[in-house]
Order: sequence, then C-alpha cells, then structure tokens
Amino acid sequence: MLHKPETNLQTPLLDHPPQQVPFRGIFVKKLRNMRFKSLLILSFIFTGATFTAYAQDPDVPKPLVSKQAQDTTLRKMMEQLQQVQDNDRQNSNVIQSLLQGREVDNITKYELIKNNIINASETYYLMNKKIIDLKSRTTTNNLDVFITSLNNPESKALGFSYSDRISELVQKVILKGKTEKNDRGGKIMESTMSIISSPIFQSFTSLTPPLAIANSIMNFLHAVSVNNKAISKEALASFEKELNKYVIYYAALNDANQKFEYGLNFNKDQLNLLQDNLYDHLMFTASVLKFKLPERGNKSIGETLNTFFFDFKKDKVIDFFSDLETKYTVGKKIDYEKLLRENPNLKEVNNQMEDLVLQSKRFENLYNEYFTLLDSYYSKVNISLKLAQDNGLSDKSTIETKQAEFRDLKTEAVNEIQASINIKELYINTDKIKYRYRVL
Repeated sequence: MLHKPETNLQTPLLDHPPQQVPFRGIFVKKLRNMRFKSLLILSFIFTGATFTAYAQDPDVPKPLVSKQAQDTTLRKMMEQLQQVQDNDRQNSNVIQSLLQGREVDNITKYELIKNNIINASETYYLMNKKIIDLKSRTTTNNLDVFITSLNNPESKALGFSYSDRISELVQKVILKGKTEKNDRGGKIMESTMSIISSPIFQSFTSLTPPLAIANSIMNFLHAVSVNNKAISKEALASFEKELNKYVIYYAALNDANQKFEYGLNFNKDQLNLLQDNLYDHLMFTASVLKFKLPERGNKSIGETLNTFFFDFKKDKVIDFFSDLETKYTVGKKIDYEKLLRENPNLKEVNNQMEDLVLQSKRFENLYNEYFTLLDSYYSKVNISLKLAQDNGLSDKSTIETKQAEFRDLKTEAVNEIQASINIKELYINTDKIKYRYRVL
C-alpha cells in the first residue's frame, strides 16, 4: 500500500535558493495547505460517522440516531477544527516572530556599526591632533627660562655668578692673592677667563656648561702646576674641594635635566609609534568608506593626516551611510539583510574599533606619563637647589624663593598643557564607541 509522504515545512527552504522563494511566502503557503487538508479530513470524518450510525443499529428510530450521531460527530469535528485553527494561529505567530526578530537583529547590527564608525571619525581626528600637541611639548617658555637661568654660568639667580666664583677661587686659592708673583704675565687668569667665557661649552648637550667649565679648569691648572712651582698640590686639592661644592649642585641639576630630556624623547618615540598605528587603522576604515586615500610622499604622518582630515570628516561619513541606506531601500523600507551581506567589510571595521579604543588608552597613558616626568623633574631640581643651600652656595631665603617660583611655574605648565590637550574631550568621544559588541 502506498503511503503519502508526511508534510515537512523545512523541505522547501532547502530545495529553493533564498532569493527565489521568499521566507515569509513559504510558510504562509504551507499553512494554507495544512488548513485545507484539515478541513477536508474533518468532512470525511463527519460523513463516515453518519453512515456508520445507520449501519450499526437499523432498528433504532432513524431521526433519533441521526440527531445524536450528528451532534456527537459535529462536536468532535468542531473541537478538532478549533485545535487546527489554534495550531495554525500559533504557528503563524511563531513564524512572524522569527521574521521580525531576524529583521530587528539586522537593524540592530547596522545601527551599531553605523554609530560606531561615525563616532570613530571624530576619534581619529582628536587623537591625531592631541598626539601632535603632546609631541611638541617639552615644558613651557617660562619654565625653560627658569632652568636656563640656573644653568647659565653668568646668571645670579641664586645670588652668585658661577664665573665670578671661579675667578675668585683661582685668585684666592691657587694664586693666594699674589697674582703678579705667582701668575707672571697674567696667563693663568687670562686662560681661566677664556675657558669660562668659551662659546664651545654652550653647545654641550651631555653636560651643563658649569660642569664642562669645572672639568676644563681643573685640567688646565694641573697642567700649569707641572711647570709653575708656585701652584702646590695642596693648593690644587683645596681649590678642587671648593669647586666640588658647585660641581655637586650643577651635577644634580644636570642629572635632572638629562633624565627629563630622556623621558621626553622616549615619550615622543612612543607617540610616533602610536601615530603610525593610528594612520594604518584610519586608512583601512577610510578605504571601506570609499574615501580617496592620501599619498604620503616625503610628508610626515602628522602633515599627511592634517591634510587628509580636510576630507575625512564626520559629516561625510554620515553622508556615506545615508547614500548606502538609499541604495538598499525597496519601496519605503531598507533591506538591512542585503545591505550587510553585500558590505561585509563594514562589520570588520566595527570589529576593529576595540583596537582604536586601545590606542586612545595608550595615548592616555603617555599623556599621564608626561606629568609623571614633570613631577620627577620638579623633585630633582628642588633637590639640586637644596644641595646649593647645604653647601653654602646660596642662603636659605634665596633657595626657598626659587623653589616657590619653580613650583608656580610647574603648576602653570601643568594647567597650560591640560587646557591645550583637553583629554576629557577624548574620553567623552571614545565612550560613545560600543567596541565590546562584535558583529558576526
């Protein structure tokens, strides 16, 4: 006996490509077939039940049998029909929910991608601007003037001139106040002053000028003492002891300057690397959004990006998505599923937003590191000033005045840099990027 195959709602979905058989149409057609078959079966049941009642008990009065059989069968038939209708309604609701859920899911994905990329367009600009700003920072002009003054041998910032003190020590300790007798022809003093005023020392980067001067003076005096018996070893030792008081102060100041400069250079290298990564990230995003990519040539990344941001703006990114929505609008409805399917790189751009946010966090770390460097520098300079006081180079009142001045200049530098870079602006922008939600 041949058996009619059972109806399977999933079979047509597998037999036909999605673009040829609409998802909604398949299920609606199947539901109609099920409803028709159910009603047809119930009709046969009703007719069969009626004839069976007559055949089984012919002696019973026909009107009574007919009415009872009809009532019972009709009631069962109505119950079964109601069950079919309930199942039909339930299946229809499930299918409708699936269709709506699928559509909502695509809308949610698209809106997430769209908003993330639009917000990221501002992040790129802000990060590049702030990287360039921070790279250009050393200190402030006023703070630079203050430190330069402390390093200047001619300056009397601490109440003394280093050049004058060296001259006085040579006359008092080496020549013992007898310049004419012990310095015939005045060559020792002349050479001493020549060393002190030499422009060569102003170009030294590894040593502050006072340290270079002290080193040269000692070498010169040791050389002279070989032929000038008036300069004794004791005099040289005494001179060196007094000179070392200044050397200790300037060495501490030099150490502060060098470590601050080294820290700034390292910070700048890290900012350059960060800017390289930002450039690569932006170029991928811009290519997906159909922007014309810049030609770097011999230009720096900063210059290239500054020029590119004249074109790559938030407004134009918004226009890109508006055009995309128009392209995939059928009637008055956007086909989000097709839009996402035919533009898969949009998902990839969205999924790389975490990298961009991490880059902003890296910038935040380098920004904070700058202030850590400034704090350390401030501390070391104050230590050098205290050494000048302890060694009797300057009085307590003068040192405390300079420390207070330095503190105010440091606070001014911090406020100026914070106002210029405005890190909060970057925080607010990156918080808009929902990078934790990846689109599959």
